[in-house]
Amino acid sequence: MVGLTYTRGDLAAASAVLTATASRLAERGEALWPLASLTPERLAQHYPAEGWRVAWQGGQAVGTFVLLDRDALFWPEDPPGEALYLHKLGIHPDAQGQGLAHRLLTEAARETREAGCAFLRLDTAASRPKLRALYESAGFRAVDEREVKGFRVVRYELPVADSAP
Repeated sequence: MVGLTYTRGDLAAASAVLTATASRLAERGEALWPLASLTPERLAQHYPAEGWRVAWQGGQAVGTFVLLDRDALFWPEDPPGEALYLHKLGIHPDAQGQGLAHRLLTEAARETREAGCAFLRLDTAASRPKLRALYESAGFRAVDEREVKGFRVVRYELPVADSAP
C-alpha cells in the first residue's frame, strides 16, 4: 500500500474530496452533506483553515478531515484541552475500499495524543449504521445519543493517551 502524506489548511483539496464523496453518496441514495455546504468558502465559514487535513497518495487528494480544539455545539460540557473533535471525514470515491478511513482516524488520534488531549471525539447521525460501524471498528465507543438542532446524533470518543485505533 502506498504511503500517505498529509497537508494542512488546503481548503480547495478538502472541498474537492468532500464534494466527490457527497456526490457519490447522493448517487447511492445516502445523501450526507449538501453540496453547496462543501465549497472552500463555506468550509472556511464554519471551520478554521488550520484544522483541515488532506491525505495524499501518489499526488492525488484521497481523504480529508478537520480537527477542532472545541465543539460547543455537540460537546458543550467538555472542559478545554480534554479532547480534539473530528468532523467531515471523507474518502474520495476513487480511493475507497483501501482502508483509508481507518488510516485517517489513526492520524487524527496521533495528532490528538501529540496535542496532549485524552480523547478524540466525534458525532454522527444516529441513522447512519455504516458510519457508526466504521467508528466502532476503529475503537470509538458510543458515549450517548442526543438531539442537536433537530438531528439525532450519537457522540463517540476514543481514548488516545496510551493506544492508537
